[in-house]
Amino acid sequence: MEEDNVSVAAPVLGSGAALLVGFGPQQQQVVDPVRTATGDSDQPLQPPPVRAAGALRPPEPTVSGSRHGAHVFGHGLEQIPSSYTGSSSSERSMASGTLRSRLVACLLNVSEARRTDLVENVAKAALFDAEGVQRKETTVLNIFNDQDYNRSVITIVASIDSISDLALNAAFPPGDAVLSACQEACALIDMRGHVGVHPCMGSVDLIPIYPLGEAVGQRECVQQAQAVARGLTETVHGASVFLFGWADAALQRGLARRRKEMGWFRKNPDLRALTADVGPPPRERYGLTGVGASPYVMNCNVSIDTQDVAVGRRIAAALRESAPGGLPGVQVLALPHEGAVEIACNVESVAGAAPSGPTDPLWPRFIVDGRPYCHAPAALITARVAELAGQLGVGVKGTALVGFTPQECRGLAELALSEGIGEFWREQRRIRM
Repeated sequence: MEEDNVSVAAPVLGSGAALLVGFGPQQQQVVDPVRTATGDSDQPLQPPPVRAAGALRPPEPTVSGSRHGAHVFGHGLEQIPSSYTGSSSSERSMASGTLRSRLVACLLNVSEARRTDLVENVAKAALFDAEGVQRKETTVLNIFNDQDYNRSVITIVASIDSISDLALNAAFPPGDAVLSACQEACALIDMRGHVGVHPCMGSVDLIPIYPLGEAVGQRECVQQAQAVARGLTETVHGASVFLFGWADAALQRGLARRRKEMGWFRKNPDLRALTADVGPPPRERYGLTGVGASPYVMNCNVSIDTQDVAVGRRIAAALRESAPGGLPGVQVLALPHEGAVEIACNVESVAGAAPSGPTDPLWPRFIVDGRPYCHAPAALITARVAELAGQLGVGVKGTALVGFTPQECRGLAELALSEGIGEFWREQRRIRM
């Protein structure tokens, strides 16, 4: 993968966001996004006031120079053929073949970014079987690397209908692709030598499965996730898994809660004290992997112009869902990154009608199993961070978005599959930028 060490300025954000799990430079303290954070002052930050229409205009977003595969949204979908955006039933009907109407995505998080050739090998393992034959109806849309974070996110999309018969204990084709990528990552990434500050527990740290479109539901995503969890622990001896979201069948605990229970937010978690949901007790070689299914989750990371992590913690404490006036579905870390502080937000989809106010940007919506979901738009997150940082006399440097919105992920996947492009990450700049 070619390195792109230039800073890219882009238009003001639209409503899109993307998925990223961030790391900070080593020897810095990890911030627990579940715990209330405090800074140098005991005075809580106030929720941003209601603004007049048009006032929520975030700063110009940028893509950091050490990152590869990061995008700025609000100007990408207009360059994709309208028949592939998946934004209406008439447009969806134009997509060739019924297979591509039933897609699932996996935003595979692996604990390596500095050896980009290794990460590409993991991505290729999702696309090609042991004989080198390309898997049908499977594409890798994006590879995000952050060398400061030493973490990569690989966006894999596949149809669940590539074969007609499904053995009870077998993975769907997407599960085959994801499992193969995980096996490759475990073979290449040894957690005993991993260096990074952002919370991290496994060579493969996170395997989330998301439905793309109304034709795929919760049950099928749970089957995918549980099949991958079984396959990983059965084929990689020593690999261990905890389950979250829909895949945590008994309790359906969310990712943030499960990570807290597993000690993921601690700097040096004690693996010996943990019990895996699937597989043996965690070992240092592979660590512990989170596997789950849920409505789509994205990340929106806003960089603020300070090196004081305590300032970032105060902003994170006021922004996250659990805070008074916080944004629904938003989980937040404050992390040192490239000489600044990054407000790294997991943007979870929330059920029901959009909670946006009369002057907020529209919350993008989608449906799973007939139930409406929506997610906080990146423009709103960036504006809120700018407001909160401004209360502390700090400016915003830019916003890094990595991956895709649910609608964009599906649209680009349909485009890639219709063109037979497996390594779409090599093509997307031509289409998007």
